[in-house]
Amino acid sequence: MHIEFRHLRSIKAIHDTGGLARAAEVLGLTQSALSHQIKGIEDQAGVELFVRRSKPLKLSPAGKRLLAAAERILPEVEAVQAEFEGLVQGRAGRLHIAIECHACFEWLFPVLEQFRRAWPDVDVDIRAGLAFEAMPALAREEVDLVITSDPEEMGGLTYLPLFDYEPVLVAKEDHPLAAKPFVTPGDLRGETLITYPVDRAKLDVFSQFLVPAGEEPAAVRQVELTAVILLLVASGRGVTVLPDWVLRQSRYGAGYITRPLTEGGITRRLFAAVRTVDSGLPFMAHLARLARQEAVRLRRDA
Repeated sequence: MHIEFRHLRSIKAIHDTGGLARAAEVLGLTQSALSHQIKGIEDQAGVELFVRRSKPLKLSPAGKRLLAAAERILPEVEAVQAEFEGLVQGRAGRLHIAIECHACFEWLFPVLEQFRRAWPDVDVDIRAGLAFEAMPALAREEVDLVITSDPEEMGGLTYLPLFDYEPVLVAKEDHPLAAKPFVTPGDLRGETLITYPVDRAKLDVFSQFLVPAGEEPAAVRQVELTAVILLLVASGRGVTVLPDWVLRQSRYGAGYITRPLTEGGITRRLFAAVRTVDSGLPFMAHLARLARQEAVRLRRDA
């Protein structure tokens, strides 16, 4: 027996409308074509699907069984069709994010909350465990977007610029470095440097400041949370280097000062790396726009 989706739709339409004529109108068929279709199913099954002499038309036991299948299967098919239409039109999709910028977790959450309200059909997730192999994971389609400040030359990837930031030294307010207008790499030789627990190559203080100058801090202490890093700094347990926008979030309190790295400061740019084939998706562009707006808000509220 060969049952098609149109057969399921027909049996349900006849049941819902109570007759062939109205069902044919709903389905956009002639009554003759619908009657022929039902006769074909009955011939295949060897049973009648309707009690012919009843008004309105009633289903036979076999017809009720087919109706139950239609009521179970058709909503699933319609949901899949709607999902594919959303994908084609850019309303739906998957947005799994990996983050190379450890501090970006806190900055990204308000952006994603706005994004979620605008794009409820996009499946959003943060894949923190892939932070150290984020670009290969993006190329393998394990994630769909990577927040990074270190663009890599990889075929098939596009980098959407988000915003510029300045990594700055943060020290206790009465620290000796507070007397200087800016700090040099050599100033950290005797300091305990508090960092996030990520590879040195992903930390601006090493890649952009200390390593090019051939300098090392006296010790490195790794801490997971920004609030704890600033608490330790304010307690005189060490110094840190953080993006300037982190310090604009006033909930972390006071007790510390900030100074530029080098006389001219260091400017970095944050990017959203995506696969080039996905770069034209409307929700990708909207996420980038929300990120830029959040950066403006942080500067305005500073």
